[in-house]
Amino acid sequence: MKKITIITILTAFFTNIAFANEVNLFSARHYDSDIQLYEKFTAKTGIKVNIVSGKDKALQKRITEEGKDCIGDLYITADAGRLGAFQAKKMFQKGASSKYIKSVVPENFRTSYWTGIAKRARIIYYSSERVSASDLKGMTYEDLANPKWKDKVVIRKSNNVYNQSLVASLIVNNGKKTTYEWAKGLVANMARDPKGNDRAQILAVAAGEADLAVANTYYLALMLSGKKGPEQQAAAKKVKAFFPNQDNRGTHMNISGGGILKYAPNKTNAIKLLEFLLTKEAQEHIVNNTFEYPMIASVEPHELIAQMGLGFKQDLKTKVASYGKKQADALEIMLASKWK
Repeated sequence: MKKITIITILTAFFTNIAFANEVNLFSARHYDSDIQLYEKFTAKTGIKVNIVSGKDKALQKRITEEGKDCIGDLYITADAGRLGAFQAKKMFQKGASSKYIKSVVPENFRTSYWTGIAKRARIIYYSSERVSASDLKGMTYEDLANPKWKDKVVIRKSNNVYNQSLVASLIVNNGKKTTYEWAKGLVANMARDPKGNDRAQILAVAAGEADLAVANTYYLALMLSGKKGPEQQAAAKKVKAFFPNQDNRGTHMNISGGGILKYAPNKTNAIKLLEFLLTKEAQEHIVNNTFEYPMIASVEPHELIAQMGLGFKQDLKTKVASYGKKQADALEIMLASKWK
């Protein structure tokens, strides 16, 4: 009996050691370069990263349904609206606000439940052949509803979370009623029914189907890099980037980020992984592979992002945590305005 007890204790001991040397990551980011990043983390720490990849809704559904039985430690996705909405379901626990994270991530881009690991701006792209710089002087997101742009704007569908977060930020700054009127004006200015991804909007401007497009910054850089083929690279060279709202709150910013899951069995390792993603080494890897903006101040963005302009004013007034809180209102407004 004594011998069996000792064996049981030793088995449990070694099992716990193995368990402590791993972290289970649920990721809705789809970059092969992220895998290389996790391999670097393992090489540095000895902590194995077990990755479960999938689409955001499917991963959230699995995590929610499995509850206490979920093996997940860390959930990473794109867009603060998604993180905020998941937080509202009480599926995160506090832990994403360690001393180190607080020291490198601006307060606007984190909460105690999740933190940004990279930034992106949702901006306006224009045809330099049909639109002059003077036409855009002082332009805001609000100006996209100005009748002067009738039949000249392209943007993704209302079910796109990037658009929902943009509209949520407008609700925070302008109120629900004003944002509804804005959305109706924007719909009236659309050159076509919304379709396609962000790159499709940029391609539409390059092809002369519209004069203005709304899309995230990294998509233009991706096209310019040639990774999406010579045709998209050539098209990207036909458009220019414009950063709205420079005379007031600044350009709309969003994040990729992650949070510690509610029932994480390896919370300490999950925090270590989050902290690693915010080191200079990891941030340089991210910006040079995904074309996002770095979260920490000591790292420069990729040159294709830098050439769009680095001196622009970011909206640091509107907390990205508000996107999830206003997501339902944003979608309600978009649908009511007949934004397809």
